[in-house]
Amino acid sequence: MKTLVIGGARSGKSRYAESLLLDRPDTTYVATGYPAAADDADWAMRVALHRSRRPASWTSVESIDLTALLGAQGGPLLIDCMTLWLTRAMDAHDAWTVDGWATRRAGLVAEVDALVDAVSASPRELVLVTNEVGQGIVPPDPGTRRFVDEMGALNSALGAVVADVVWCVAGRQVRL
Repeated sequence: MKTLVIGGARSGKSRYAESLLLDRPDTTYVATGYPAAADDADWAMRVALHRSRRPASWTSVESIDLTALLGAQGGPLLIDCMTLWLTRAMDAHDAWTVDGWATRRAGLVAEVDALVDAVSASPRELVLVTNEVGQGIVPPDPGTRRFVDEMGALNSALGAVVADVVWCVAGRQVRL
């Protein structure tokens, strides 16, 4: 089983993704966001909420090195979330600035392609969580527009290599 769970902010996608693997004590939960920091109380609260919902039997890993995890044998992986992974990848490639982006984009594209290939080839049961960011207004700044475009491309590429895509909206799920 390879499932992509997609939705907007607070749509219920993480809870739904977790529910798919609750009966699997050998699950590894992969958190891709930046670690909680004392100077961002809201982010720390969100991280703590996610941690509190995980079964004690699950292993938790905080990493953006997903290709190694995807290639390893083992129980299911729940990766939450691809949006935060892309944010960190774009940070690493200085993708938010305009100057020289055409040159730097190749590195980001190669990283995304390697990730999608690893998802496709992974021997593990996978549940991937991602945000739908392209249904709102067009962002006014170039960096955020670039993020929306790259997120849409990543979601499309992942949707093409998984068996199931589930859209979460208003706490409900729709299979696509």
